Amino acid sequence: MLYRLNKSGYKAYLVGGGVRDILLGLQPKDFDVVTNATPEDIKKLFRNCRLVGRRFRLAHIVFGRDVIEVATFRGHHSETDDKVSKSNAEGRLLRDNVYGEIDEDAERRDFTINALYYDISDYSIRSYGGGISDLNARTIKLIGDPETRYREDPVRMLRAVRFATKLDMQIDATTAEPIKTLAPLLSDIPAARMYEEVLKLFFAGKAEENYQMMQHFGLFAPLFPQVSALISESPKGHAAKMLQAVMRNTDLRVSQDKPVTPAFFYAAILWYPLKQRADDIAIESGLTLYDAHVAAMGDVMEQQCRTISIPRRFSTPAKDIWQLQLRLERSQGTRAFKMIENPKFRAAYDLLLLRGEVESGNIAKIADWWKSFVEADETERGEIAKSSSKGSNSRNRNAPQRKRRRKPAAKTKPAAE
Repeated sequence: MLYRLNKSGYKAYLVGGGVRDILLGLQPKDFDVVTNATPEDIKKLFRNCRLVGRRFRLAHIVFGRDVIEVATFRGHHSETDDKVSKSNAEGRLLRDNVYGEIDEDAERRDFTINALYYDISDYSIRSYGGGISDLNARTIKLIGDPETRYREDPVRMLRAVRFATKLDMQIDATTAEPIKTLAPLLSDIPAARMYEEVLKLFFAGKAEENYQMMQHFGLFAPLFPQVSALISESPKGHAAKMLQAVMRNTDLRVSQDKPVTPAFFYAAILWYPLKQRADDIAIESGLTLYDAHVAAMGDVMEQQCRTISIPRRFSTPAKDIWQLQLRLERSQGTRAFKMIENPKFRAAYDLLLLRGEVESGNIAKIADWWKSFVEADETERGEIAKSSSKGSNSRNRNAPQRKRRRKPAAKTKPAAE
């Protein structure tokens, strides 16, 4: 691709994270290309090209399952560039298709360690803003004035955190200083974009580190306001403990090459907001706990989707996992055999185990019972189920019985004389 652009008379460079990771001895996740060719020029050269993006016009070159992103050099925008560049009152860029030269493009990049360009014409690397020096010093540093750059795109604050944990680097003091003040700007980011950012933050093996750093900078609350409200009320309460457990559990599964799914992740971290909302509904409306629980599921998921747009393919299974929690709490005994056949049982069971770690008392006992049942063989399961059923029947027999009232005898009509 680079050679085709070059032979067609265009300048083309490998840029950003791919170059950075190679220099650090890491396996690049993907490769990005920049060129002085416009998106329309690129589309004419490559039949396997599609143009995407409204805010940033990009060309995606498709090779089977792989997609190479090609961007045109970006230039500096001005107030007269209304047709190609636009920002809101807070300074966030809404549209930015101003083209320029490589020097301008480098100044428009976010961090110095990403302003690295590999030139295929002479096999050299161009470093802008001290990128190579910062890479060697293991420092995350923004290009330009930090407050201005964060206002242009508040997601850069999350990217600073993610790069720091991913690359084991420190965020430069000047780059870090405005983050706490500007963290609320994340509330203005489209929910669909935040969904992708959350995947990068919590599903790459650095969930716990990212969570701790996000809390330090105040970046977690704008994304998860319901969870943050509970943690603020009780910093060492169930919601806070569950978050820590979920982050550790997710990192462990990633390290063991086990699957991780957003459905379980959101079901787990939103469990205690759901529980509180269900209790409130039950008190306000007089509904049964089960009905209040079902009503709360829609409320909690809808509120979360205002900040992070969770696709239905994940939000629906998350609700299934929530609904099974109440069934797991009262399905010990022979009914357990039917429960384990449910397609969502394993995820619901894993959440119950986390609840058992977080809570004490009855939930912990129920989690222990299910753990012994699941880990037993078929014969042992039968004994465990029978024992539980007998214990349940014994408790019912020992419970005080209500005396039955005798029905009054039916009145009989006198026989006709």
